[in-house]
Amino acid sequence: MIKGSKPINVTVFEYGLLSASTKALEKNNVKSITEDAFEYLKKCCLCDESESRFLKLKIVQGMEVLQVQNYVGVVLCPDGTQIEVLPKVAKVNDGESTQELARLSLLNMLKSLKQFRHIQTEVANIKRQKIPLLEVFIAQFLDSVNCLVKKGIKSDYVREQDNSAYLKGKLQHSQQLKHNFINKHKFYVEYDSYLQDKPANRVIHSALKLVAGYTQINRSQKLAQELLFVFHDIPLSSHYKNDFYVIKLGRGMQHYDAPISWSRLILEGFSPQSMLDRNNAYSLLFPMESVFESFVAKYLKNHIKHPLKVCSQVQSKSLVTYDNKHYFRLKPDLVITGADSKSIVLDTKWKLIDMSKSKGTDKFGMSQADFYQMLGYGHKYLEGAGDLVLIYPKTNSFNAPFEHSFNYDTGGELRLWVIPFDISHSSKNRVNLGMLGFKHV
Repeated sequence: MIKGSKPINVTVFEYGLLSASTKALEKNNVKSITEDAFEYLKKCCLCDESESRFLKLKIVQGMEVLQVQNYVGVVLCPDGTQIEVLPKVAKVNDGESTQELARLSLLNMLKSLKQFRHIQTEVANIKRQKIPLLEVFIAQFLDSVNCLVKKGIKSDYVREQDNSAYLKGKLQHSQQLKHNFINKHKFYVEYDSYLQDKPANRVIHSALKLVAGYTQINRSQKLAQELLFVFHDIPLSSHYKNDFYVIKLGRGMQHYDAPISWSRLILEGFSPQSMLDRNNAYSLLFPMESVFESFVAKYLKNHIKHPLKVCSQVQSKSLVTYDNKHYFRLKPDLVITGADSKSIVLDTKWKLIDMSKSKGTDKFGMSQADFYQMLGYGHKYLEGAGDLVLIYPKTNSFNAPFEHSFNYDTGGELRLWVIPFDISHSSKNRVNLGMLGFKHV
């Protein structure tokens, strides 16, 4: 084991291996991390909480290793070790030299999630430097707060009570008798003060305080300290959930939208898959199936126009009924409906397809279970006749739609098309639906 090692930053792709064994230093397919980081992650892996889905404990080449699963993002261990996980598609396409492009593609996909709508993917330093994902988020949060400061921090009237030496505001008679029955030269009063101590400013200050302790980039460290100085007289949030609940971004507060959104993510653990614990070790983890599904859905909704309609997460049908009760809801990712009420059912799969592997048990790397699932969709939503579509990420080994459809022997004309979807940051035409009568979109 590597003892006494300094915290390190490690980048792996999905299903990559991590180990604290000294043997890992000699292996190209295993990333070496500190013993403290490994023990922390191992504990997370073996727990009963949701974190266990992110990691799998294995023995590989005589080493105890942790294999990351189909989650991407960043995990911060208590000893400061930062582990970044990037989408596997980037590795298949271009190798490990394109980590920056992988980050850009992931950031572009994350914009489809409501919580991350403020991500800026055209920032020059993301492309120019090898900035880890966590630093990208911190930098963009700090930039949003900096813009807020330039436009002006809002103040608000705050109701205060004080045992004052002079009369101002409204005299509180009951408190006056209680506190000043003898000291008649004092006035127990209630008044309104115009202060910057308001919920929106408190949560931003709390988020600034938190990220200042995580960032390792000089520019972000400097900007964080400058902004903390600006917010110095504003107290930290004592209960940020309550503060978020009462924040109303009404007229004149539009410039608070991005900083508040970032602050909410930061204070609540950055992502739905959070591993915040008593050691204050944060995670930034995203299940790629959900991210890919959301990205495809948002893209098609923006590019397929009226009279066609794109609906996501349809669940009007069930697999079976029992005693007039519906069991096993069928939930295709997308359904495209035309003016004639004719529908096309689409489902996304975050899997790697290889068009060169068509023989034997390979079957292009596709799953029999996926085909059964699509058969259920076709039977229930299309009444056994029509077009189904499986959408996989585009790679060098799967860069064009399958020339022919997969046809189900159901007595009808139920066809399944398999097509790639381009997730690269610079793509203009991400998907070809030509076989369904659509142009490139």
